[in-house]
Amino acid sequence: MFDLKGKSILITGGTGSLGKALTNHIFSNNPEIRRLIIFSRDEQKQFQMAQEYPIEKFPQIRFFIGDVRDKDRLTRAFKGVDYVIHAAAMKHVHLAEYNPEECIKTNIGGAQNVVDACFETNVERVVALSTDKACAPINLYGATKLTSDKLFVAANNIKGENPIRFSVVRYGNVMGSNGSVIPFFINKKNTEGKLPITDPEMTRFNISLQGGVDMVMHALKNAWGGEIYIPKIPSYRIMDVAEAIGPRCEKPLVGIRPGEKVHEEMITASDSFYTYDLGKYYTIIPATHKWKIEDFISTFKAKKVSQGFSYNSGENDEWETVESLRTLIVEHVDSNFTV
Repeated sequence: MFDLKGKSILITGGTGSLGKALTNHIFSNNPEIRRLIIFSRDEQKQFQMAQEYPIEKFPQIRFFIGDVRDKDRLTRAFKGVDYVIHAAAMKHVHLAEYNPEECIKTNIGGAQNVVDACFETNVERVVALSTDKACAPINLYGATKLTSDKLFVAANNIKGENPIRFSVVRYGNVMGSNGSVIPFFINKKNTEGKLPITDPEMTRFNISLQGGVDMVMHALKNAWGGEIYIPKIPSYRIMDVAEAIGPRCEKPLVGIRPGEKVHEEMITASDSFYTYDLGKYYTIIPATHKWKIEDFISTFKAKKVSQGFSYNSGENDEWETVESLRTLIVEHVDSNFTV
């Protein structure tokens, strides 16, 4: 367990699914945290979250309205903060395709603003959230997140004597998160009795919210600077998700949306030259780093993956089944779910 006693943490995009899960995890495991700041631009979501975390019961919590596009606001918010978790992003693929400039402003400009604001304050560690779509991207969202990853990794090269460490966590679809396929299918089942299928061959990686939280905390504790962490997680087939949720529903084929892939990838063959197996996670280390790779391998018992190794949702060794998906839906998405 990573001891956060006396530390101040700020989460950008803190009112989102992962931000709320992180908040619950931090308060449950670190009651002696000094301060937890929820930074986001949505006042309504902040108002609602404040009802869940009243300051009378959670005196360490602070709600800070701001946009990652505004560097001055970030700099003010980061004063006195030890750790930053950067979760703010525009994340819907089709909306990014239709509104490219807005996506670029938030996902790239916002990432650079976070880096700059950290350098101007006394932040010690930064973990930025990535996505499987940042790996060999074919859509704008993925391209902006790949750029964001590069900015956070490269920040370790320009920090000089500053002891700050920047790292990245990259994972697939978070089960039950806002806008994800499972709650979407459940709603379609209940309202229309139809589950629209983009491509029957489609696969995706699957991770729980707690799995995402655990990886963020792992990176916060263990990163030496510049690593991209990838979890070893199962895949699911979109047809198995549809069968798990609505076996008697119609399943019309509607075609792939702009910017979608049939299978997602988190490590490409080109990444294999810099990828190590850490046991629970893989990590892609930066091509340029200020620490000794021999010490890194020894400390984490890291094993170099074979040349040409890739990690693809369609070629995974571990798969969810219809039955396991139903169990996970009850556990992580809707406790009242029935077929």
